[in-house]
Amino acid sequence: MESSQPTRVLVVAHKTAATKPLLDAVRERAQRGPAKFSLLVPNAAHGLHRVVDAEDQGAGEAQQVLDEALPKLSEAAGSRVEGIVGDPDPSAAVQDAVNLRGFDEIIVSTLSPKVSRWLKLDLPSKVSGMGLPVTTVTPADE
Repeated sequence: MESSQPTRVLVVAHKTAATKPLLDAVRERAQRGPAKFSLLVPNAAHGLHRVVDAEDQGAGEAQQVLDEALPKLSEAAGSRVEGIVGDPDPSAAVQDAVNLRGFDEIIVSTLSPKVSRWLKLDLPSKVSGMGLPVTTVTPADE
């Protein structure tokens, strides 16, 4: 009998974690077949603040993103979505998550190309380099 394990989908997002394009993408993916979603939020370290007191940064901001986005994503996914706070470097965060937890596919949600630091870092193609299918979700340019 073949294993009916759900596909493990890693959703990588920060500022766009609770936005409609990502929720739609998760909903659409969930409808295609059994999937278990995890939301990875790289813990952004901010300029000087990072130098002043790295401890103080904590996972506060990333945790707030998770708190806001997880209920919406869980609803879109039709099942509980797990939250992960990752490395400040989004590429490293994805690599860690994939290595530690073994995902089958990845959805990268970023801001629009005009303002997205992740697209400037070429995150989607770095992530594709890990050999997993990657979907990139960006909001439509208003």
